[in-house]
Amino acid sequence: MGRAFEFRKARKMKRWSAMAKTFTRIGKDIVIAVKEGGPNPESNARLRAVMQNAKAANMPKENVERAIKKASDKDTANYKEVLFEGYAPHGIAILIETATDNNNRTVANIRSYFNKCNGTLGTQGSVEFMFDHTCNFRIPNTGQDIEELELEMIDFGVEEIFADEDGILMYAPFESFGSIQKHLEAEGIEILSSGFERIPQVTKELTPEQVADVEKLLEKIEEDDDVMNVYHTMQE
Repeated sequence: MGRAFEFRKARKMKRWSAMAKTFTRIGKDIVIAVKEGGPNPESNARLRAVMQNAKAANMPKENVERAIKKASDKDTANYKEVLFEGYAPHGIAILIETATDNNNRTVANIRSYFNKCNGTLGTQGSVEFMFDHTCNFRIPNTGQDIEELELEMIDFGVEEIFADEDGILMYAPFESFGSIQKHLEAEGIEILSSGFERIPQVTKELTPEQVADVEKLLEKIEEDDDVMNVYHTMQE
Protein backbone atom coordinates (compact mmCIF):
# COMPACT_ATOMS: atom_id res chain seq x y z
CA MET A 1 0.00 0.00 0.00
CA GLY A 2 1.19 3.52 -0.78
CA ARG A 3 1.20 6.86 1.01
CA ALA A 4 -2.40 7.64 0.11
CA PHE A 5 -3.57 4.46 1.88
CA GLU A 6 -1.60 5.26 5.05
CA PHE A 7 -2.76 8.88 4.96
CA ARG A 8 -6.41 7.87 4.63
CA LYS A 9 -6.08 5.29 7.41
CA ALA A 10 -4.59 7.85 9.80
CA ARG A 11 -7.20 10.47 9.03
CA LYS A 12 -10.06 7.99 9.38
CA MET A 13 -8.87 7.09 12.87
CA LYS A 14 -8.75 10.77 13.77
CA ARG A 15 -11.64 12.53 15.51
CA TRP A 16 -13.97 14.15 12.95
CA SER A 17 -15.96 17.36 13.38
CA ALA A 18 -19.64 17.31 14.24
CA MET A 19 -22.13 16.54 11.46
CA ALA A 20 -23.43 20.12 11.59
CA LYS A 21 -19.99 21.41 10.62
CA THR A 22 -19.83 18.88 7.77
CA PHE A 23 -23.14 20.21 6.43
CA THR A 24 -21.89 23.80 6.75
CA ARG A 25 -18.81 22.94 4.68
CA ILE A 26 -20.90 21.20 2.02
CA GLY A 27 -23.18 24.25 1.93
CA LYS A 28 -20.18 26.46 1.16
CA ASP A 29 -19.04 24.03 -1.53
CA ILE A 30 -22.49 24.28 -3.12
CA VAL A 31 -22.35 28.09 -3.16
CA ILE A 32 -18.87 28.06 -4.74
CA ALA A 33 -19.94 25.48 -7.35
CA VAL A 34 -23.18 27.27 -8.29
CA LYS A 35 -21.52 30.69 -8.51
CA GLU A 36 -18.83 29.14 -10.71
CA GLY A 37 -20.90 26.97 -13.04
CA GLY A 38 -24.62 27.53 -12.48
CA PRO A 39 -27.35 25.61 -10.59
CA ASN A 40 -27.83 22.75 -13.10
CA PRO A 41 -25.81 19.70 -11.98
CA GLU A 42 -26.03 18.15 -15.46
CA SER A 43 -23.89 20.94 -16.89
CA ASN A 44 -21.91 21.68 -13.73
CA ALA A 45 -19.43 18.89 -12.94
CA ARG A 46 -18.28 20.51 -9.72
CA LEU A 47 -21.86 20.76 -8.43
CA ARG A 48 -22.46 17.09 -9.30
CA ALA A 49 -19.44 16.16 -7.20
CA VAL A 50 -20.63 18.24 -4.24
CA MET A 51 -24.10 16.68 -4.41
CA GLN A 52 -22.54 13.20 -4.36
CA ASN A 53 -20.58 14.17 -1.27
CA ALA A 54 -23.72 15.57 0.35
CA LYS A 55 -25.46 12.24 -0.22
CA ALA A 56 -22.48 10.33 1.22
CA ALA A 57 -22.63 12.55 4.32
CA ASN A 58 -26.38 11.83 4.68
CA MET A 59 -27.26 15.48 4.17
CA PRO A 60 -31.04 15.69 3.58
CA LYS A 61 -32.01 16.21 -0.06
CA GLU A 62 -34.16 19.22 0.83
CA ASN A 63 -31.16 20.87 2.49
CA VAL A 64 -29.14 20.41 -0.71
CA GLU A 65 -31.94 21.80 -2.89
CA ARG A 66 -32.40 24.76 -0.55
CA ALA A 67 -28.65 25.49 -0.63
CA ILE A 68 -28.61 25.41 -4.45
CA LYS A 69 -31.60 27.76 -4.62
CA LYS A 70 -30.01 30.15 -2.11
CA ALA A 71 -26.68 30.05 -3.97
CA SER A 72 -28.48 31.06 -7.17
CA ASP A 73 -29.63 34.30 -5.52
CA LYS A 74 -27.53 37.23 -6.70
CA ASP A 75 -27.60 38.67 -3.18
CA THR A 76 -25.90 35.60 -1.73
CA ALA A 77 -22.26 36.34 -0.99
CA ASN A 78 -19.71 34.20 -2.76
CA TYR A 79 -16.94 32.43 -0.90
CA LYS A 80 -13.32 32.90 -1.82
CA GLU A 81 -11.03 29.91 -1.42
CA VAL A 82 -7.87 30.98 0.41
CA LEU A 83 -4.89 28.83 1.39
CA PHE A 84 -2.91 29.56 4.57
CA GLU A 85 0.51 28.14 5.37
CA GLY A 86 2.57 28.08 8.52
CA TYR A 87 4.42 26.15 11.19
CA ALA A 88 3.17 24.69 14.44
CA PRO A 89 5.59 24.18 17.35
CA HIS A 90 8.37 21.60 16.82
CA GLY A 91 8.74 22.30 13.11
CA ILE A 92 5.42 20.84 11.96
CA ALA A 93 4.23 22.34 8.67
CA ILE A 94 0.51 23.19 8.46
CA LEU A 95 -1.59 23.84 5.36
CA ILE A 96 -5.09 25.30 5.84
CA GLU A 97 -7.82 25.45 3.20
CA THR A 98 -10.50 28.05 3.89
CA ALA A 99 -13.65 29.32 2.18
CA THR A 100 -14.48 32.84 3.33
CA ASP A 101 -16.75 35.76 2.52
CA ASN A 102 -14.58 38.07 4.63
CA ASN A 103 -10.87 37.58 4.03
CA ASN A 104 -9.80 40.17 6.63
CA ARG A 105 -11.67 38.29 9.35
CA THR A 106 -10.21 34.96 8.32
CA VAL A 107 -6.63 36.25 8.14
CA ALA A 108 -6.94 37.84 11.58
CA ASN A 109 -8.38 34.67 13.11
CA ILE A 110 -5.81 32.30 11.60
CA ARG A 111 -2.94 34.60 12.63
CA SER A 112 -4.25 34.75 16.20
CA TYR A 113 -4.37 30.93 16.48
CA PHE A 114 -0.72 30.65 15.44
CA ASN A 115 0.32 33.43 17.80
CA LYS A 116 -1.52 31.97 20.80
CA CYS A 117 -0.04 28.49 20.26
CA ASN A 118 3.60 29.42 19.60
CA GLY A 119 3.28 28.82 15.87
CA THR A 120 4.24 30.98 12.91
CA LEU A 121 1.95 32.00 10.05
CA GLY A 122 4.03 31.72 6.88
CA THR A 123 4.02 33.38 3.49
CA GLN A 124 2.53 31.96 0.30
CA GLY A 125 4.50 28.95 -0.90
CA SER A 126 6.36 28.45 2.38
CA VAL A 127 5.02 24.94 3.05
CA GLU A 128 2.67 24.06 0.17
CA PHE A 129 5.51 22.35 -1.69
CA MET A 130 5.76 19.79 1.13
CA PHE A 131 2.36 18.33 0.22
CA ASP A 132 1.13 16.48 -2.87
CA HIS A 133 -2.20 17.91 -4.05
CA THR A 134 -4.37 14.91 -4.91
CA CYS A 135 -7.91 14.06 -5.92
CA ASN A 136 -9.83 10.98 -4.88
CA PHE A 137 -12.94 9.06 -5.89
CA ARG A 138 -14.88 6.46 -3.96
CA ILE A 139 -16.94 3.91 -5.93
CA PRO A 140 -18.94 0.86 -4.77
CA ASN A 141 -17.07 -2.40 -4.31
CA THR A 142 -19.05 -4.92 -6.37
CA GLY A 143 -16.30 -7.54 -6.41
CA GLN A 144 -14.22 -5.94 -9.15
CA ASP A 145 -10.68 -7.16 -9.73
CA ILE A 146 -8.66 -4.32 -8.16
CA GLU A 147 -5.60 -4.96 -10.32
CA GLU A 148 -7.63 -4.89 -13.54
CA LEU A 149 -9.39 -1.73 -12.41
CA GLU A 150 -6.06 -0.12 -11.62
CA LEU A 151 -4.71 -0.97 -15.09
CA GLU A 152 -7.81 0.59 -16.65
CA MET A 153 -7.67 3.75 -14.54
CA ILE A 154 -3.93 4.38 -14.93
CA ASP A 155 -4.68 5.88 -18.36
CA PHE A 156 -6.78 8.56 -16.63
CA GLY A 157 -4.14 9.46 -14.05
CA VAL A 158 -4.98 7.16 -11.13
CA GLU A 159 -1.86 6.29 -9.14
CA GLU A 160 -3.24 4.27 -6.24
CA ILE A 161 -6.32 2.11 -5.67
CA PHE A 162 -7.37 0.22 -2.56
CA ALA A 163 -10.52 -1.25 -1.06
CA ASP A 164 -11.92 -0.74 2.43
CA GLU A 165 -15.21 -1.40 4.16
CA ASP A 166 -16.82 1.61 2.43
CA GLY A 167 -15.93 0.74 -1.17
CA ILE A 168 -13.00 1.29 -3.51
CA LEU A 169 -10.92 4.43 -3.23
CA MET A 170 -8.80 5.86 -6.05
CA TYR A 171 -6.12 8.54 -5.73
CA ALA A 172 -4.63 10.65 -8.51
CA PRO A 173 -2.93 14.03 -9.02
CA PHE A 174 -5.19 17.06 -8.55
CA GLU A 175 -5.28 17.86 -12.28
CA SER A 176 -6.66 14.40 -13.16
CA PHE A 177 -10.01 15.03 -11.44
CA GLY A 178 -11.94 16.01 -14.57
CA SER A 179 -10.79 13.12 -16.76
CA ILE A 180 -11.49 10.53 -14.05
CA GLN A 181 -14.93 11.97 -13.31
CA LYS A 182 -15.85 11.95 -17.03
CA HIS A 183 -14.67 8.35 -17.48
CA LEU A 184 -16.54 7.00 -14.46
CA GLU A 185 -19.74 8.78 -15.50
CA ALA A 186 -19.38 7.60 -19.12
CA GLU A 187 -18.98 4.00 -17.90
CA GLY A 188 -22.03 4.30 -15.65
CA ILE A 189 -19.95 3.70 -12.52
CA GLU A 190 -21.56 5.26 -9.46
CA ILE A 191 -19.40 7.85 -7.69
CA LEU A 192 -20.15 7.63 -3.97
CA SER A 193 -17.95 10.60 -3.12
CA SER A 194 -15.00 12.56 -4.44
CA GLY A 195 -12.72 15.29 -3.27
CA PHE A 196 -9.27 16.72 -2.88
CA GLU A 197 -6.60 16.15 -0.27
CA ARG A 198 -3.05 17.24 0.37
CA ILE A 199 -0.79 14.37 1.39
CA PRO A 200 2.44 15.23 3.22
CA GLN A 201 5.53 14.00 1.40
CA VAL A 202 7.39 13.46 4.68
CA THR A 203 6.03 13.24 8.23
CA LYS A 204 7.77 13.89 11.54
CA GLU A 205 7.39 11.79 14.68
CA LEU A 206 6.94 13.72 17.93
CA THR A 207 6.85 12.86 21.62
CA PRO A 208 3.42 12.76 23.32
CA GLU A 209 4.14 16.15 24.92
CA GLN A 210 5.06 17.67 21.56
CA VAL A 211 1.98 16.15 19.92
CA ALA A 212 -0.17 17.87 22.57
CA ASP A 213 1.40 21.23 21.66
CA VAL A 214 0.58 20.74 17.97
CA GLU A 215 -2.92 19.39 18.66
CA LYS A 216 -3.73 22.52 20.65
CA LEU A 217 -3.14 24.64 17.55
CA LEU A 218 -4.88 22.20 15.19
CA GLU A 219 -8.02 22.16 17.35
CA LYS A 220 -8.25 25.96 17.36
CA ILE A 221 -7.86 26.09 13.59
CA GLU A 222 -10.36 23.28 12.91
CA GLU A 223 -13.02 24.96 15.06
CA ASP A 224 -13.01 28.07 12.86
CA ASP A 225 -16.12 28.28 10.66
CA ASP A 226 -14.10 29.48 7.65
CA VAL A 227 -11.76 26.48 7.73
CA MET A 228 -12.55 23.65 5.33
CA ASN A 229 -9.53 21.35 5.71
CA VAL A 230 -6.31 21.24 7.71
CA TYR A 231 -3.23 19.19 6.72
CA HIS A 232 0.06 18.81 8.57
CA THR A 233 3.35 16.91 8.56
CA MET A 234 3.02 15.40 12.05
CA GLN A 235 3.07 11.61 12.05
CA GLU A 236 -0.30 10.28 13.25
